Amino acid sequence: MNYGVIGLGNLGAALAGSLARAGFAPLVHDRAETARAGLEAQGARWAESPAALAAGVDAVITCLPSPEASAAVLDAVLPAVRPGMDWIEMSTLGRAELMALAARAQAAGLGVLEAPVTGGVHLAARGEITVLVGGNEALIARHRPALEAMGGQVIEMGPMGSASLIKVITNMLAFIHLLSCGEALMLARRGGLDLGRAWQAIAASSGTSFVHETEGQLILNGSYDVGFTMDLALKDLRFAMEFAREFEVPLDLAALTEQTFRRGRAAYGGQAQSTQIVKLMEDLLGTDLRAPGFPARLE
Repeated sequence: MNYGVIGLGNLGAALAGSLARAGFAPLVHDRAETARAGLEAQGARWAESPAALAAGVDAVITCLPSPEASAAVLDAVLPAVRPGMDWIEMSTLGRAELMALAARAQAAGLGVLEAPVTGGVHLAARGEITVLVGGNEALIARHRPALEAMGGQVIEMGPMGSASLIKVITNMLAFIHLLSCGEALMLARRGGLDLGRAWQAIAASSGTSFVHETEGQLILNGSYDVGFTMDLALKDLRFAMEFAREFEVPLDLAALTEQTFRRGRAAYGGQAQSTQIVKLMEDLLGTDLRAPGFPARLE
């Protein structure tokens, strides 16, 4: 199978790199060429446009920041569609947006899978991120080798749309956990505890979370460099609130978290790291959450 990857941000570049290291030699493209040299060094090949990429592959993989970006790339790819081609959408989209795009692609003859990922860019860079797949079982089986090259776990969620729902749920939980992590660390700091030891104690307790154990380290370092922006966090929280209305589920914590992230974006900008949401409390109280020995980036 010949694969192409369109969208080479932090996450997309890591996924393309995993494919390249596994021997797939993917074609890759992005409007910016920032990741080009690094991916070519790993065995990827550069395509000059989405249409040129689609013309040379059996399956197009997209990992893009918004439904609008996915729609624009699909517009560029559709004229190059040939019988038997597939599209694997790995962006985080709302279910309505995904289903509308999938319908257009299928009408043009593309097989479609949704395969959003969860776990963080550091796991994607190691080929260990979790891949959540929705769609036809035979199509999943066809692409399982590539999905497993990109991810440590490949979890089949069910029909198209199911993976989008669970991905939004996992991100919603992560942002709630991030706020609670900041509150817990600030309580420890203002209570006079050593923050390094407090982090260790929480990590070994019933109160720990994946976010505390990973992003909590970046907060304590002060880099906040998680590779995920305020804008992206708010996009995912918007999807969560749309699901809340659709399924009539009161999401009190998610609603509060969304409002807090709106404050964070207003304070620091949409391209600020999502972990900088904790700075709202640091700035309010004039108290930082630094501790020695924690990494600037997750490896």
